[in-house]
Amino acid sequence: MSNVGVVVPAYRPDTARITSYLAALDEACSPAVLRVELDAPRSETLDALRACSVPVEVSTSADRRGKGAAITAGFESLASRADVDVIAFADADGSTPAESLADVVQPVVDGRADLAVGSRRHPDADVVSHQTLARRRLGDGFAWLARRFLDVSLYDYQCGAKALSVAAWAAVREHLYEPGFAWDIELVSVAGALDCRVAEVPVTWEDHPKSTVSTVDTTLRLGWALVRSRHRARSLRQDRLHALLERSRDSGPSLVERLGADAVDD
Repeated sequence: MSNVGVVVPAYRPDTARITSYLAALDEACSPAVLRVELDAPRSETLDALRACSVPVEVSTSADRRGKGAAITAGFESLASRADVDVIAFADADGSTPAESLADVVQPVVDGRADLAVGSRRHPDADVVSHQTLARRRLGDGFAWLARRFLDVSLYDYQCGAKALSVAAWAAVREHLYEPGFAWDIELVSVAGALDCRVAEVPVTWEDHPKSTVSTVDTTLRLGWALVRSRHRARSLRQDRLHALLERSRDSGPSLVERLGADAVDD
């Protein structure tokens, strides 16, 4: 998989866990580039990443950009490289083992999919340890709603492991606006609207209870993001009502536009 670039978005990660995970990703995926997008870095985290046993690119932001903004920044960097034609991300907590990320990447490498989505709710997924009952119920309820609300039907939209071709990224990148955890939903929705081939890949998954996700607050935000993502996808499909609504509202700059503005400001 030497043509694969992997991004790991991180905010205040456990240093031992992330360095171990990076080494596992390097072994399982043999990426051309392994890149950490680190928000609000601590000195000890930077020291640990610099001392990592495998080659790692580290890009930092003084502020907390959010998962979606961090992945977008990483994907923009990787997509510009001549030695990368498949880009992927994995959450820094390692809930999706490196071997499962390799499984997610494979359909894109083989040309069977433009976007591959890891799935912990797929019937063939192997859930090693479960979330708390509250998180599981909220997650299952959200996935049920998303399947009925979006045009792309999946078991799981939010699993922290996805891969897509650089060509697919070029198509979707300008239509992504969500800077936080809702980015996954928007990516899937936009990719479907642009007729990208979407594959769902069952993964092994292990919950890490020290996640930085706030359960109820995040679920409420995801609910509103679901509405926005459906609207953007329907607008791209030239649905008359949604296209009319899109013309009447200002969505603001996309993530890549904001990244460009930040680069200018710097």
